[in-house]
Amino acid sequence: MEAIILGAPYVDKITKFEGVATGRCVYLSGCTQVLLSPTIDKDGKLRDGVWFDEQRLERQDGPVVALDNSQTPGCDIPAPKY
Repeated sequence: MEAIILGAPYVDKITKFEGVATGRCVYLSGCTQVLLSPTIDKDGKLRDGVWFDEQRLERQDGPVVALDNSQTPGCDIPAPKY
């Protein structure tokens, strides 16, 4: 399986949910999940991201989002609890 690229667009093969890979989590049990963050809805509101098992995702054509976090890496912000 091709490695997930954070910032690249993906689609879930089962639900057809589309979004940019913004997080990846590897669990002790061996499960690996990827957070897909979708675009805003037709009213301009944010939609929730959804975690999917890595093997369900298929890379889509499109630009890879690159962020410069050199000034604000976020190490001072607690990790999410959900």
